[in-house]
Amino acid sequence: MRIAQIDSFESFYQTLSEHGLRPGEFSVLWLLYETPGIRQGALARHLRIKRPHMTKMIQNFEERGLVTRTVPDSDRRGMELRLTAKGHKFVEERQEAFFNFADSELDRLDPEEAQQLITLLRKFLGF
Repeated sequence: MRIAQIDSFESFYQTLSEHGLRPGEFSVLWLLYETPGIRQGALARHLRIKRPHMTKMIQNFEERGLVTRTVPDSDRRGMELRLTAKGHKFVEERQEAFFNFADSELDRLDPEEAQQLITLLRKFLGF
């Protein structure tokens, strides 16, 4: 599995580095796009990103003007994350390239094999 991950990351960099993305970053931005106001800890748990790494990534997105963090009045223990207008534009301009890349990763398999791989990975991950 590690070799498949390395191969996928290399393809990712070759295909999407011109879009200013690294592996994992678009997944974070896409979830923020789909679930505005998600808590930072919930986002980290959902994507299985360690909290320190998630904090660093969100700080980078803030510095780039893509994300804002706010403390909700209802529960001041956590941070809610939202894309800025610039963040929305960033995601919308790159989503086609990202999803085309994701689809192309499965092009080496026929549709039945691709579905079988997805099913097995979900089972392996406990989904």
